[in-house]
Amino acid sequence: MITSLYASLLALLIVRLSLSVIKLRRKNRIIIGDGGNEELQLAIRTQANALEYIPITLLLLLALELNGAPKILIHILGATLIIGRIIHAIGLPAKNLRKRVLGMQITIYLLIALAILNILFLVFSGPLKLY
Repeated sequence: MITSLYASLLALLIVRLSLSVIKLRRKNRIIIGDGGNEELQLAIRTQANALEYIPITLLLLLALELNGAPKILIHILGATLIIGRIIHAIGLPAKNLRKRVLGMQITIYLLIALAILNILFLVFSGPLKLY
């Protein structure tokens, strides 16, 4: 299962983002919420954004792999996901709008591509085969 490699790497990214939130909570003695601390707000949103987009994207990647997509395609799409998520994770807390937008563009376009590819694989080679 190729997707397990990308799921594992992205899990490590989520752990890294979570540790950033924990570190800032300790540093600023904020037990819950963000306490109005902008740095903590950005860290929380960076973590939350990853948790919002990574699971569905990985699910679509796994579905594509299970639908019989070529291994190289799974690797390209998985690597693209990691690149997009890292760029976003760097850009958001740094208030770097260019990196933040680029990271989200990569993620959104990848989500769209994965959805379309899964539909195409189902229609042309899966249980919905039309020919």
